Amino acid sequence: MPKQIILNAFETNAPGFTPPGQWTNPRDRAVNYLDIEHWADLARLLERGKFDGVFIADVLGNLDIYGGNADAAIRSGGWTPCNDPMMLVPVMAAVTKHLGFGITGNLSYEQPYMFARRISTLDHLTKGRLGWNIVTGYLDSAAKACGLPAQLPHAERYEAAEEYMSIMYQLWEASWEDGAVIRDRERKIYALPEKVHKISHAGRYYKLEAIHRSEPSIQRTPVLYQAGSSGEGRAFAARHCECIFVSGQSKSGARAITEDLRRLAAEAGRNPGDLKVVVDGLTVLGETSAEVQEKLAEHSRYLLPEGSLAMISAATGNDLAKHGLDTPLSFVKNESNNSTAEGLTKRNEGVVWTPRKIAEHLHSGRGAIFAGTPAQVADEMEDWIDSTGVDGFNLSRGISFATFDDVVNMLVPELQRRGRYKLDYAKGSLRQKLMGHGGPRLPKDHPAQGYRR
Repeated sequence: MPKQIILNAFETNAPGFTPPGQWTNPRDRAVNYLDIEHWADLARLLERGKFDGVFIADVLGNLDIYGGNADAAIRSGGWTPCNDPMMLVPVMAAVTKHLGFGITGNLSYEQPYMFARRISTLDHLTKGRLGWNIVTGYLDSAAKACGLPAQLPHAERYEAAEEYMSIMYQLWEASWEDGAVIRDRERKIYALPEKVHKISHAGRYYKLEAIHRSEPSIQRTPVLYQAGSSGEGRAFAARHCECIFVSGQSKSGARAITEDLRRLAAEAGRNPGDLKVVVDGLTVLGETSAEVQEKLAEHSRYLLPEGSLAMISAATGNDLAKHGLDTPLSFVKNESNNSTAEGLTKRNEGVVWTPRKIAEHLHSGRGAIFAGTPAQVADEMEDWIDSTGVDGFNLSRGISFATFDDVVNMLVPELQRRGRYKLDYAKGSLRQKLMGHGGPRLPKDHPAQGYRR
């Protein structure tokens, strides 16, 4: 049986994302991002197309690397302004039954006790459809906004993340035993105190002494996502995460990352098959080649190059305003998002990225572009799946909602006809839907197992 393809919608709670500038297109609906109906309508559309989930990206701090300030991001609407992604989940969950939600939460600036409760609450409200995209941040402006002089060094952020995860597993997995909640109306006992435990932690970065404020949710620990492909990011993902997003600049780069992630997972004692790898991409679909070319031209017409440069400068910590437009980029390890920089320089399959190329690229240099008829795009996606070992695609909004409309109405039926895409949702939690086996909770070979009572 051919491998089933995972499809996520790549969104953010902002008017502008990737490709930057599409909000200026009269057909684009992203300017309605402040309206609750906007997100309810999007959720209904995605569930109609049997999307596995909506992955909501987020970044704290100002995109203020390009030109030494945030002006380009503000002018272009490039991920600026940007609202809280978590607030969207109840709205979208209320109008769907199966769609999963991957929300981004920056552990560097989230107090563990409070964050654990918010996640448990959302897992309850969605009936087990929640995932957490674990990020450590990459902007000094975020640290300063939270009262710190600067962010921790890149490697040290992952050290702090390891300690953070140990606290989260204790709160989610160990504080309340199975069977603690009995809701006994006759005896007037909601929960058994002897089965509820205080968590005590005193480490280098965090201290905590508390009972988890929420009773166990369906998944207890949400599905764990991560988008870092740097050395430290891969090692962290292989130990903890279940779904990893990688940039799609090249098939060879995606294949190398996928193989390395699964090797590291096996070395950590986990089932490598439990790591789902998803590639960033943008679809431009048409019934004819002429229609595809018209839509590509439409995307380019509304592209705002300075928005792309502001986003990539922030992600890489490299001010592209200081480079000549045709100067090839080189990798410089710093305290920012090293995986983005590596993708543009080390895993680029011979493509020479320059500021000009990034400014003109519809996907800001981050991902693959799947442009063609439904059959052509399906062919290319199948080749990615079969030749790289990845499991699916994180599809950018492109023109909101037009891009996802085309995926739902044109691409999904083609993939279903080929046996590459589900005809209906599987039952169970988000974890069960993605993995295709097991229960709603993390498997026994996951490090969270060591914290369970």
